[in-house]
Amino acid sequence: MGKPIVQLQGVTKRIGSRTIIDNLTLDVPSGEVFGFLGPNGAGKTTTIRMMVGLMSITSGDILIDGHSISKQFEKSIRHVGAIVENPEMYKYMSGYQNLIHFARMIPGITSHRVKEVVALVGLESRIHDKVKTYSLGMRQRLGVAQAILHKPKLLILDEPTNGLDPAGIRELRDYLRNMARQEGVAVFVSSHLLSEMELMCDRVAIIQNGKLIDVRSIQGSDNSAKSLRILFEVEWPESALEVLAASGLTGISEGAGVIAIEGDKELAAQVNESFVRSGIKVYGIRADIKSLEEQFLEMTGGEGIG
Repeated sequence: MGKPIVQLQGVTKRIGSRTIIDNLTLDVPSGEVFGFLGPNGAGKTTTIRMMVGLMSITSGDILIDGHSISKQFEKSIRHVGAIVENPEMYKYMSGYQNLIHFARMIPGITSHRVKEVVALVGLESRIHDKVKTYSLGMRQRLGVAQAILHKPKLLILDEPTNGLDPAGIRELRDYLRNMARQEGVAVFVSSHLLSEMELMCDRVAIIQNGKLIDVRSIQGSDNSAKSLRILFEVEWPESALEVLAASGLTGISEGAGVIAIEGDKELAAQVNESFVRSGIKVYGIRADIKSLEEQFLEMTGGEGIG
């Protein structure tokens, strides 16, 4: 991962006596897809609106590529592409005309770049049709195309998979991950689809009542060093428990020939060796890793996401 593209530094937002966002501090580096999760009313949209300058910051600051959104707005916002809520287009114009219209507002966008983003979001066959004939999912893709036309360093997407069918969601997910890797873009995504965020993001931040609860990694092998719940499917579970006890380890019978222990990958290999040496057949070993949904509900006390 590269240097931080986005830095939220003690960001607080108050409206009257209510604190909407409370001292939020986060870094998002280049080349990362970063998920932003929280229950309804947690402050996700408020944070995004502050990041793009649509809402003032009460205290703290947001830096984008080193420039303050509140003090150096033009310098910071030129590095940002964003879809906040639904992308708005001129429906009487074609998708291509919408992109050309937007491209004229920003120096340096070539017709080649317009064609490139159309291909990236998979709209070649419909780009010359009027936007009023597009499905919601197609408008969403056109919005992403518009947001990345100027090759931003930061792409902010609020519910980007709204209206997309499963194939469209997968295409968008793969595109965002490839774009983050190949072009070094920091992608900041807010979504309520936890299973999708788990597949799309490198890390996620979870906020509740305007406060940061946790930032955790999703992708990669970071789980390998952590303590995991490891499940062994064995021939004789009672004998397996005795072998564990003799080694000073605690095992829990899960029924159906499954024994659970807490440990890392190295311990799993040692326990497997002990079972085999003791003549106990091992039919399977797997890590019992909690899904993002389970972790989210655990941390937020079961509050629904929104």
